[in-house]
Amino acid sequence: MDNEIRKFSSGATRDTVVGKLSYMKALSSEVLEAYVMYLDKHRKQSDGSMRPFDNWKKGIDKWTYLDSLLRHDKAVWKLMLGYEVSDNHGPVSLLDSLMAVIFNASGLVYELLIEEGKAKRCEQSS
Repeated sequence: MDNEIRKFSSGATRDTVVGKLSYMKALSSEVLEAYVMYLDKHRKQSDGSMRPFDNWKKGIDKWTYLDSLLRHDKAVWKLMLGYEVSDNHGPVSLLDSLMAVIFNASGLVYELLIEEGKAKRCEQSS
Protein backbone atom coordinates (compact mmCIF):
# COMPACT_ATOMS: atom_id res chain seq x y z
CA MET A 1 0.00 0.00 0.00
CA ASP A 2 2.93 2.36 0.71
CA ASN A 3 4.03 2.14 -2.93
CA GLU A 4 0.71 3.41 -4.33
CA ILE A 5 0.70 6.68 -6.23
CA ARG A 6 -2.03 8.85 -7.63
CA LYS A 7 -1.96 9.36 -11.39
CA PHE A 8 -3.65 12.42 -12.88
CA SER A 9 -5.05 12.76 -16.40
CA SER A 10 -2.29 15.29 -17.10
CA GLY A 11 0.34 12.64 -16.50
CA ALA A 12 1.41 14.10 -13.14
CA THR A 13 1.86 11.72 -10.22
CA ARG A 14 1.75 12.17 -6.45
CA ASP A 15 1.90 9.98 -3.37
CA THR A 16 -1.43 9.14 -1.77
CA VAL A 17 -2.73 11.34 1.04
CA VAL A 18 -3.09 8.37 3.40
CA GLY A 19 -1.58 9.22 6.79
CA LYS A 20 -0.94 12.87 5.93
CA LEU A 21 -2.34 15.85 7.78
CA SER A 22 -5.07 17.79 5.97
CA TYR A 23 -5.29 21.39 7.14
CA MET A 24 -8.01 22.03 4.57
CA LYS A 25 -10.22 19.32 6.06
CA ALA A 26 -9.37 20.02 9.70
CA LEU A 27 -9.92 23.79 9.62
CA SER A 28 -12.73 26.01 8.42
CA SER A 29 -11.88 28.96 6.17
CA GLU A 30 -15.04 30.70 7.41
CA VAL A 31 -14.03 30.33 11.06
CA LEU A 32 -10.48 31.48 10.30
CA GLU A 33 -11.82 34.51 8.44
CA ALA A 34 -14.16 35.40 11.33
CA TYR A 35 -11.26 35.00 13.77
CA VAL A 36 -8.93 37.30 11.80
CA MET A 37 -11.75 39.84 11.48
CA TYR A 38 -12.19 39.66 15.27
CA LEU A 39 -8.45 40.25 15.73
CA ASP A 40 -8.57 43.21 13.35
CA LYS A 41 -11.51 44.71 15.22
CA HIS A 42 -9.53 44.56 18.48
CA ARG A 43 -6.20 45.90 17.19
CA LYS A 44 -7.05 49.47 18.21
CA GLN A 45 -5.61 50.19 21.64
CA SER A 46 -6.98 52.52 24.29
CA ASP A 47 -4.46 55.22 23.29
CA GLY A 48 -5.73 55.10 19.69
CA SER A 49 -2.70 53.34 18.23
CA MET A 50 -3.02 50.16 16.19
CA ARG A 51 -1.09 47.11 17.31
CA PRO A 52 0.25 44.74 14.63
CA PHE A 53 -1.65 41.47 14.13
CA ASP A 54 1.29 39.46 15.48
CA ASN A 55 2.00 41.61 18.54
CA TRP A 56 0.93 38.75 20.84
CA LYS A 57 3.78 36.60 19.51
CA LYS A 58 6.24 38.80 21.41
CA GLY A 59 5.07 36.96 24.51
CA ILE A 60 2.27 37.30 27.04
CA ASP A 61 2.39 35.70 30.47
CA LYS A 62 0.54 32.37 30.62
CA TRP A 63 -1.44 33.49 33.67
CA THR A 64 -2.66 36.55 31.79
CA TYR A 65 -3.91 34.30 29.01
CA LEU A 66 -5.61 32.02 31.55
CA ASP A 67 -7.28 34.93 33.37
CA SER A 68 -8.67 36.31 30.12
CA LEU A 69 -9.64 32.86 28.84
CA LEU A 70 -11.70 32.15 31.95
CA ARG A 71 -13.37 35.58 31.83
CA HIS A 72 -14.44 35.06 28.21
CA ASP A 73 -15.40 31.44 28.88
CA LYS A 74 -17.75 32.67 31.63
CA ALA A 75 -19.23 35.18 29.18
CA VAL A 76 -19.86 32.37 26.66
CA TRP A 77 -21.55 30.33 29.35
CA LYS A 78 -23.81 33.18 30.46
CA LEU A 79 -24.66 34.19 26.88
CA MET A 80 -25.58 30.59 26.03
CA LEU A 81 -27.92 30.62 29.04
CA GLY A 82 -29.63 33.73 27.67
CA TYR A 83 -28.09 36.37 29.92
CA GLU A 84 -26.87 39.72 28.64
CA VAL A 85 -23.16 40.22 29.23
CA SER A 86 -21.15 43.44 29.26
CA ASP A 87 -17.54 44.30 29.94
CA ASN A 88 -15.70 47.60 30.33
CA HIS A 89 -16.36 48.32 26.62
CA GLY A 90 -20.09 47.59 26.72
CA PRO A 91 -22.22 44.62 25.62
CA VAL A 92 -20.38 41.56 24.33
CA SER A 93 -21.62 39.07 21.75
CA LEU A 94 -21.40 35.31 21.81
CA LEU A 95 -19.27 35.29 18.65
CA ASP A 96 -16.78 37.82 20.04
CA SER A 97 -16.60 35.92 23.33
CA LEU A 98 -15.88 32.67 21.49
CA MET A 99 -13.20 34.37 19.38
CA ALA A 100 -11.63 35.70 22.59
CA VAL A 101 -11.59 32.14 23.97
CA ILE A 102 -9.84 30.97 20.79
CA PHE A 103 -7.31 33.84 21.01
CA ASN A 104 -6.41 33.17 24.62
CA ALA A 105 -6.30 29.38 24.22
CA SER A 106 -4.09 29.78 21.12
CA GLY A 107 -1.78 32.19 22.92
CA LEU A 108 -1.48 29.85 25.87
CA VAL A 109 -0.71 26.92 23.56
CA TYR A 110 1.90 29.08 21.76
CA GLU A 111 3.65 29.86 25.05
CA LEU A 112 3.62 26.17 26.06
CA LEU A 113 5.04 25.14 22.67
CA ILE A 114 7.85 27.67 23.09
CA GLU A 115 8.63 26.27 26.56
CA GLU A 116 8.74 22.76 25.10
CA GLY A 117 11.04 23.85 22.25
CA LYS A 118 8.37 23.05 19.65
CA ALA A 119 7.99 26.67 18.54
CA LYS A 120 10.20 29.72 18.42
CA ARG A 121 9.39 33.23 19.54
CA CYS A 122 8.41 35.10 16.37
CA GLU A 123 9.79 38.51 15.69
CA GLN A 124 7.10 41.10 15.19
CA SER A 125 6.62 42.29 11.64
CA SER A 126 6.01 45.93 10.91
